[in-house]
Amino acid sequence: MCHSRSFHSGKRLALAAAALMTLAQPLSAQPAGVVPPKPVSRVDAVYPREALAGKEHGEVVLGVTVDAEGHVHAVQVLQTAGKALDDAAMSAAWQWTFEPAQRNGAPIAAKISVPFHFAPPDEAPHDSRPAPPPPQPGPSNRPEEAPSPGARAIGTEAAAPAAGAAAAPAAGAAAAPAENEAHTVTVLGHTRPPTRGASDFNVRIGELSHVPRKNAAEMLKLAPGILLTNDGGEGHAEQVFLRGFDAREGQDVEFSVGGVPINDVGHPHGNGYADTHFIIPEVVESLRVVEGPFDPRQGNFAVAGSADYELGLRERGLTAKYTYGSFNTQRMLLLWGPQGETTHTFGAAELFKTDGFGQNRDARHGSVMGQYEGHIGERGTYRITGTAYAIDYHSAGILRQDDVDAGRKQFFDTYDFNQGGNSSRYSLAADLETRAGDAFFRQQAFVIARSQRMREDFTGFLLDTQTPLQSPHGQRGDLIDMNMTSTAIGLKGFGRWRAKALGDTQEAEFGYFARGDRVNSTQYRIESATQVPYHVDSNLDSTLTDLGLYGDLNLRAGKWITLRGGARADLFTFNVLNNCAVDSIAHPTKADPPGDASCLSQQDYGRYREPVQRTTTASTAIMPRASLLLGPFSGFTFTGSAGKGVRSIDPSYITQDARTPFADVLAYEAGVIFAREVHNVEIVARSIFFQTKVDRDLIFSETAGRNVLGSGTTRTGWVGAVRATGSFFDESLNVTFVKSTFDDTHLLVPYVPDVVVRSDTALFAPMPFRIAEKPVRGTLGVGITDVGRRPLPYGQRSDTIFTVDASASLKWTAYEVAFTATNLFDSQYRLGEYNFASNFPSQSGGSPTLVPMRHFSAGSPRALFVTFGVTFGGEG
Repeated sequence: MCHSRSFHSGKRLALAAAALMTLAQPLSAQPAGVVPPKPVSRVDAVYPREALAGKEHGEVVLGVTVDAEGHVHAVQVLQTAGKALDDAAMSAAWQWTFEPAQRNGAPIAAKISVPFHFAPPDEAPHDSRPAPPPPQPGPSNRPEEAPSPGARAIGTEAAAPAAGAAAAPAAGAAAAPAENEAHTVTVLGHTRPPTRGASDFNVRIGELSHVPRKNAAEMLKLAPGILLTNDGGEGHAEQVFLRGFDAREGQDVEFSVGGVPINDVGHPHGNGYADTHFIIPEVVESLRVVEGPFDPRQGNFAVAGSADYELGLRERGLTAKYTYGSFNTQRMLLLWGPQGETTHTFGAAELFKTDGFGQNRDARHGSVMGQYEGHIGERGTYRITGTAYAIDYHSAGILRQDDVDAGRKQFFDTYDFNQGGNSSRYSLAADLETRAGDAFFRQQAFVIARSQRMREDFTGFLLDTQTPLQSPHGQRGDLIDMNMTSTAIGLKGFGRWRAKALGDTQEAEFGYFARGDRVNSTQYRIESATQVPYHVDSNLDSTLTDLGLYGDLNLRAGKWITLRGGARADLFTFNVLNNCAVDSIAHPTKADPPGDASCLSQQDYGRYREPVQRTTTASTAIMPRASLLLGPFSGFTFTGSAGKGVRSIDPSYITQDARTPFADVLAYEAGVIFAREVHNVEIVARSIFFQTKVDRDLIFSETAGRNVLGSGTTRTGWVGAVRATGSFFDESLNVTFVKSTFDDTHLLVPYVPDVVVRSDTALFAPMPFRIAEKPVRGTLGVGITDVGRRPLPYGQRSDTIFTVDASASLKWTAYEVAFTATNLFDSQYRLGEYNFASNFPSQSGGSPTLVPMRHFSAGSPRALFVTFGVTFGGEG
């Protein structure tokens, strides 16, 4: 559709509207069943002021990738007309929305070419004239491609400047290319799975990347109901609270990046430990969070839900950034996006160091990520992704509230300067997607090498009791020293078929998952005075396997009814060598008492045995999932979902040939989604009611320093979320109310928040001034977190948390400067709070009280940072 408006010459300049037109081409000349994307909302390209002096003409051809949700996923310059015109065309294209392309009635990702022709204002037409007739089918640009529907930006009449742009000279994209030219719709791989209902959040980061985030984990806050805390320092994974779950460091959330698993199986700090710190935030393109086990693709640890990071880099060229700020924090970042490649081809590297905001909080880390995406003919896409990461850090741990109140400790102090650790992660992944007629296939292989050492002290000097057979000793300290090394290899893949049935296109997908892990884990108790281990808590060598199969159907019964669902079955096998199988004896021999040894070679009454014991077992979990979608009706879609999830057990809990005691979860939800453009603002709003039941939950134990198995729990709540995106702003707001209770006592589950509110706001626009006749773009990002009081053991409640983070940036040509403030109002808040007995040396008297006391980990005070960046070779 084309529009025209007149304008006053010399005062108001033309702004051309670009529109996509499809070619009326015989079906036999198209890829089977493909319908190209259709524009829903368009933002006009603005003729750049810096091009006025030379009255620059130019034609920019963009390769625009439209994902299966109808959003612009990537923009690539195929034909350049210089940086100024290229940027103007790209800026417009990024803000368009579409009805997604379809193959046999099912939405798919597609790439279309969109040309823009720019003419200076004094040459823009002053009268209205009809758009040129649609072009006729023409030959394909490349010999191996079949002709397909075209997509063009049609030259249109002069248009008035967009709102807020009247003061700036503007003209727009004018005439399209030759009428006989047809532009190919290329169907792309890596399409997302069909949505699972209201709790399936496909989050485009976009301009919300300007909201301050310390790491990739904080991007999770764009999904509702998520609170992140961290008692363990920069190298410790974030503790995740989601919809009433205390998922600790990922034990109840299945994490992946580009489909590659992140959760560590057999980790001594918790089976499923997931550290996302290796992901460089600037190369996160989007994030899919499914809150609940509703997708048959979800596997182990998808109890509260799953989160998958999709990588990509929009900025082309070589970008270098340097950040300096509070607590002597420094960060160096390099980003490389080669011209002529897709946004999924990039390289990224960062180095980071900080002294920390209080005692014992220093850290140093480095991360490298690289990815290459290529095409195999017109029917295949492949990616190769590699990562490398290492960190060394210290941790302040927790403090007793009474010590801070009495002035014995300051708010940001520590008890034990030996807390901290180091970690590393290396991974390599390759995946291939191909199409054959109405079938679509994906295969992926990956290998991951991990190591981690972690030292934590939650109880001070409380647990090292004197036993009769030990040599006399005083309290030696409760510092836990955990170490884990592991190697994981895996394969995953699926085949998807589409066919006509019941008058509509139906879809079936069948897939598999295979992962094998070799894990060595140890946990020692460390003597405070000498820093040497005095006791072995555990020493396990584990071989763990997860083999899964799933089937998923996408059935349509009429225009407004869709049923999606299927089932997944996983086989888990355990082969565990316990190198310290005996650490106590009920009836020790008096002639040869075991003394201080941790791992004993005695049975009762002194009978000899090896100190090791091997245990093997296996079990199968079957998990049905289904979602019903009704609509859309005037922008509203009503959804209902149900599903079963599973969490495999920690290797330390298994018994020979006994059925593995899985934690089973059963979840239900009903919701409504509103998605529509209202006055040029794209709005997506959701309202969801949910309930989740877990038969064996994980509850934090301060003596073990991690979550341990507890009784069954139930969570009931409501989620509200809205995302509004306009031409100069992007707003994401969500709120979650949840009640989590134990099934036997009906008491509240400790530590999980019952109210979480989060707002992310980004404003972006050209500034009203110019430098050397070049435009300046400004952005403002604000993130607000509000968390209600969390229940604690013994009937206590935590304090609330309210923080505001903000950033402002200016970008001029290739240069950028950004100012960031975290905890803008310098709120002194307790990030984590607990209630248990402890004995730390600063207490008066020095004897364990055995009375539960309030403990906390301190949240960061206000911090200020400045970032300088420059991009080389960003032009096409």
